Amino acid sequence: MARDVSDSTPISSKAELVGWIAQGEKPASEFRLGTEHEKFPFYRDDLSPVPYEGAAVGRSGGIRQLLEGMQARLGWEPILDAGHVIGLAGPDGGGAISLEPGGQFELSGAPLANVHETARELDQHLMDLKAVAEPHGIGFLPLGHSPLWTREQTPMMPKRRYQIMKNYMPKVGTRGLDMMFRTCTVQVNLDFAGEADMVRKLRVSLALQPLAAALFAASPFSEGKLNGFQSMRSEIWRDTDNARSGMVPFAFDEGMSYEAYVDWALDVPMYFVKRGDTYHDVAGASFRDLLAGDLPQLPGERATMSDWVNHLGTLFPEVRLKRYIEMRGADAGPVEMLNALPAFWVGLLYDDAALSAAWDLVKGWSGEERQSLRDTVPKAGLNARIGNRPLRDLAREVVELSRAGLARRARLDGQGRDETVYLEPIIAIAQSGRTLAERLAVREQGAWGGKVEPVFPELAL
Repeated sequence: MARDVSDSTPISSKAELVGWIAQGEKPASEFRLGTEHEKFPFYRDDLSPVPYEGAAVGRSGGIRQLLEGMQARLGWEPILDAGHVIGLAGPDGGGAISLEPGGQFELSGAPLANVHETARELDQHLMDLKAVAEPHGIGFLPLGHSPLWTREQTPMMPKRRYQIMKNYMPKVGTRGLDMMFRTCTVQVNLDFAGEADMVRKLRVSLALQPLAAALFAASPFSEGKLNGFQSMRSEIWRDTDNARSGMVPFAFDEGMSYEAYVDWALDVPMYFVKRGDTYHDVAGASFRDLLAGDLPQLPGERATMSDWVNHLGTLFPEVRLKRYIEMRGADAGPVEMLNALPAFWVGLLYDDAALSAAWDLVKGWSGEERQSLRDTVPKAGLNARIGNRPLRDLAREVVELSRAGLARRARLDGQGRDETVYLEPIIAIAQSGRTLAERLAVREQGAWGGKVEPVFPELAL
């Protein structure tokens, strides 16, 4: 999220929270997709991480200079936090640039009509970013986990909400700080037509999120060596903060609804309450208490709509519901993988035949089977199993459903190509059963001579 929402409208009932989500409903003709992707900035000469202020390490530029350079190039509005520029907002809701805690540079893309448009958006973003970063000797590495730096070597960005999270994370899990400072993702945000459509898409995407994690696994390195996982990022999420993350098992209960998600969200502990320019640390507190005006840290203060929207943005399940549905399971990767992720989910969820066929594949899975798959994928990748079935076999079938869904959408680019062209890298992964993580591990053991440093020049954006 590039900036915290400011909406002082008071909330007087749970029904208003449910209604806020329901306002995201759209007719299928107005469905859009918004793609978000993160990458690690690094100095090309010594592969060191980029701090907020480059001068702190004797450099001509750091994260601040990158943001200021992009602001000058794009004309986007700077987003400030206690006087620090910590992001940029595009015009008319047309995307944003933001920072993750360790300096991961994120583009939150605009809501666009098709994957061709999001691919062009990515190309333009990388062209602009390269023009701004090259004079400072900065490159960007798109992997799911930082391959070289320790947590202590990773800089922290000057966003006050991140200090609150940093203090709270060790109280609720062992890997929260690694999640904050050393992971990168690519995700796509998709629309729903109504409550029943939301439920169907949420269930299918939750069940298949571990498959996406396997197909896009790209984090086999940590601190200069193989870490034993195909997706260390996915493994980290298994012990970050289980009260706000995971597979949302209640989504498969009879009667799943907007209200059921709201009830869950109300019981997830809060991080902060923002009033004016002040972040009040209320980590661990109940939103229900704020809604009732009984929050001990802020006596008499009542919830506003901005409190609710900001709180929803601090929930981290594998699939997140706001006024759209967010697919959160994939590692960041090279450009072709960044485009494949939205294509994969659009093909499955925006075509009725593909969505129905995908539901038929997963509806018989038990909660225990879904969780077992989620738990084994970070290490096993496509070698995991769902019930008695190898995941690699399921991958081929699901990718084909997505391909057929995109073909039926028939959204063509200027060369007459439909969106299936963006699935080519994961079609190859599904057919071979070999993930990017496995291929990188082979490179480390072979051509790279046991070193991970070559991944930087080979994959740098």
